[in-house]
This record gives sequence, C-alpha cells and structure tokens, in this order.
Amino acid sequence: MTEVGADDGGDESITPILQEHADDDTLLYFPSGRYYMDEQFRFTGFNNFGLAGDDAELVPANYHDFDSGGDGNYRLFRLGVEYEPGTDLRVEGFTVDQTADNTGIRVIEAAIDDGLLVRDIEVLGQHDSGTWGPARMVITDSDGEGLVERFHAPDGAAWSSETPSDALWRGPTGIMCNDNNEGTMTFRDCVLGPFPDNGLYAANGNGSVQIEGGRFQNSTGTNVRLGGHDSYIKDATIIVDQENPHGIAQRGLRMEKGNLLVAENVDFQTNVEESPAIWVTHDANYNYIKNCTVTVRTDDPTTAVMIRGSAGHTRIENTEVKHDTGGGPAIKIKDGDDPVYLENVTITGEAPTVGSRSAIQNNRDDCEFRAVNVNYSGGWGRRALTITGDNCLVYEGDYVSEDHPLEISGNGTWIEGVSARSRRDDVALLLTGDSEDTYVKKSDLDNGIDDRSSDGYDGWGNDF
Repeated sequence: MTEVGADDGGDESITPILQEHADDDTLLYFPSGRYYMDEQFRFTGFNNFGLAGDDAELVPANYHDFDSGGDGNYRLFRLGVEYEPGTDLRVEGFTVDQTADNTGIRVIEAAIDDGLLVRDIEVLGQHDSGTWGPARMVITDSDGEGLVERFHAPDGAAWSSETPSDALWRGPTGIMCNDNNEGTMTFRDCVLGPFPDNGLYAANGNGSVQIEGGRFQNSTGTNVRLGGHDSYIKDATIIVDQENPHGIAQRGLRMEKGNLLVAENVDFQTNVEESPAIWVTHDANYNYIKNCTVTVRTDDPTTAVMIRGSAGHTRIENTEVKHDTGGGPAIKIKDGDDPVYLENVTITGEAPTVGSRSAIQNNRDDCEFRAVNVNYSGGWGRRALTITGDNCLVYEGDYVSEDHPLEISGNGTWIEGVSARSRRDDVALLLTGDSEDTYVKKSDLDNGIDDRSSDGYDGWGNDF
C-alpha cells in the first residue's frame, strides 16, 4: 500500500488508494504504520480479495469529519452486500485506534457467500460516536463458511444518548451475525464488552453459528445471543460483574429462534441483580446446556437459569449451579409445551424466601430430574424442588434444604431412589391438596411424607 501511494503517517486518507487498487485475486498489504480513513471503502461482488496488516494501525476520522455519504455509512470497510456478496475474503492483522474522542466507526461489514476469514483485529478505545458497532458479518450461501478469529473490542461502547449521533436504541452491538446469515459462521477466541445493546448478536439467521472460546462481558441486553440451526457456544467465559448506568438487566446467554442450540463448557459468572446467566426463550427448540459452571451472587433476587414458557425442549446435564442471592430460584422452568430434563446437575447456595421458595421451580409437564443434587439454605421456607407440572419424574439424587425439600402439586409424579432431608427437621416430602396419583419408591425421606392429596400416594420400599 505504501508503494502505491498510501500515507503510513496517519495524515491523509487511504480510501482513494483502496478504491483504485481493489480487484479480484488481490491482496492489499499494509506494512507497519498508521493509516487514516475518513470515508467508507466499499467493494462488492469480488472474488478472492484481501487486506493484511503487519503491525498496521487504522485511524478513523472522528464522527464530524467522517464522510458518511449522507446516508449513515459510518464504516471503514464494506465488503460485499447481500444482493452482491463477495467470495473468498481475507482481512487480518489490524489494530484500530479509536482512543481519540468520537472515533467509534464500524470496522468491517461483510456479506460473503463463502470463504470469509477475519482475524487478529484489535479495537482500542471505547466506541463513542453512536454509530453502528465494530462489526457485522454474514454468510449468504447455505453451503458457505466463515471464520472470525481473535476479534477483540474489550472497551465496548458508549450509550447512544452520550454520543454525537444519538441515533441508535441504547447504543451499538459488538458483533452482529443476525438476519441473512445462511451459512456456517465460526467465532473463535473473540473478546467483547461492555456494549449498550448486545455483545455478540448471533441469532435470527437460518445458518449455523459456532462460538469457540472467548470472553463476553457486561453488555446490556445479552452478552451472547445464540440462534440459528445446529449452533453452539463452547469453552467460553461470560461475565456480568458491572451494573450498567441505566439499571437494565444483562443476561449472560440468550438462546432463541433456532433448533439444536448448545452451550458446552461455558463458565458463567454474574453478580448483577436481575441478570440471569442463561435465558432460554422464544422459538428455541432442542436446547442443551452441558458441562457448564454457573455462578450467581447478588444481594437481590436473581435467577441463574431461566427457561421461558416460549422455549422448547431443553436439557441441562453435568452442570454446577452456585446460587447465593437475595432470593429467587436457581433454576426456573416456566409452563410450556415441551419438557425440560435435568441430569447430573448440582445446585448449592443460600437465598432467603423472596420471589420463590425453591432452588428449582418447575411448572411444566413431563419433566425429568435425574441424579440432581441440591444442598440449599437460606432460612425458613427455603426448599429444594417444587413441581406443579404433571407426569414428572424425580429419579435418584439428594435434596437438602431448610424446610421440606420436595413439594409436589402436580398429578402423576413418580419419585424413585431419592434421598431428601430438611435441616429444620420438617418432612422430606409434601404432597399438596392439588397433587394426585403420586408414586414413591425406594426413597430415603427423613421424617416422612406430609400427604395432603385427595387420593393418597402409592409406592413401596421407602425409608422414613
């Protein structure tokens, strides 16, 4: 780039040089230096094009000096559009210096049918101009693939009301891979946050999103929104440890609008009230949460895992939940059409009876709780598992709480091989007046059963 006239001192815009030399089968190489940009570089419909930096810094003009073309084109690079995508794009090795005031400009927007590679992008400074967030990237072909690796924007963005643009609701999202993503997009070892809207918004598309590693922290709304089909997040860290200035909840992971959504080996940490670590919601079907650690510590009531009524089949396996809050359930399963399964789940913690009495509150039919272990305290009224849904199974597992650990209000509950104990020497199992057709088999229930059901319970081999 310097050999064809690009200024590497950061004084003159390089956009005209980019426009002159962009072509198919072309790699534009940026040696060490500072490269100033004051307008968007747009290139579409290309085949095999790249931008590669070697200790190269991109320096955006501030919001007032950036030429947006009159239609809000506050981007450094726009490479492909949905109606004219590119093929085989490579962008790598750039630091983007946004440390000066009002220099938050979208770094890259790309629509590629196949062969997207964006890696080693480091955004320095807060995105503070109120324009779109650092990146939006989609694969437009259902057979296409893309990789975004080590895209870092750790300083997040300012709220829109505090910026010269003030055109966005709340403010920017970190990375968007939402509408029109039809292929397979992988995000590997990315770092985002805190952004006023979402961190990584990877939902609403028909394609597959694969999030591998990385850290997502303190973005409002949701740190990671996962959707699409056959999508996952694994080996990542999601942290909410800083309340935003507007007191809006910050969900860790939101699973929505997709089929076969997986969270595996993710470390969730939150200490901000009313900010659930995991939020499974509308049109999310066949959801898996496995081998995860969920830690929630707040002064006010906060749920660790929320399964909304609009969510479909969900399974939580081999997961540890640490719940020390001012109240609320550790896991809340709201009434819905499809069952939820818990297997090899451990819940520990302490919370007073505010917002919910139980560590697990289940309001759905046909749910199963296998090898679930709950050791929960918090004073009078605190319980381990409450079931109001019908035809549920509680198989094996250990339930310990302050008051009666098990409370059943549904019909057709089967309890087998369970150990349950109240620290206050209450009964282990309460069958309310709403429960019917309960079967209890080969369980160790300290101080027995308080049976208030209309038809009594059946079973055998129990130890009271």
